[in-house]
Amino acid sequence: MSGHKHGEVGCPIEAALEVLGGKWKGMVLHRLMFGTLRFNELRRLLPHVTQRMLTRQLRELERDGVIRRRVYAEVPPRVEYSLSEFGESLKPILLMMGEWGAMYQDKIRKMKMSAPALAAGGRLRSP
Repeated sequence: MSGHKHGEVGCPIEAALEVLGGKWKGMVLHRLMFGTLRFNELRRLLPHVTQRMLTRQLRELERDGVIRRRVYAEVPPRVEYSLSEFGESLKPILLMMGEWGAMYQDKIRKMKMSAPALAAGGRLRSP
């Protein structure tokens, strides 16, 4: 993300974004908020992410201590992912991000609805 080596960041916001940044990390963490999931369950819940990208995001989250990866000695091997104790501290942040995202979607929807009025000579008002 930045020009820093892993773990070397300039401020707390940058540190948080270093861990949470990435298109799919927030979605993975959101799904894991509700319990332990296997790799293929995550793939089904996130159908637009490639297997390679999901694997990469999971490895980075594990490296950063936010999720826990548990491998069972079975054939075929079973791998489960869950939030670590440290990762549990992200729950309020993820919930707030979801609330903000819903407000943003609503704002965009309202702007699109008023776009025809704007094209007809009206003024776009902020909701």
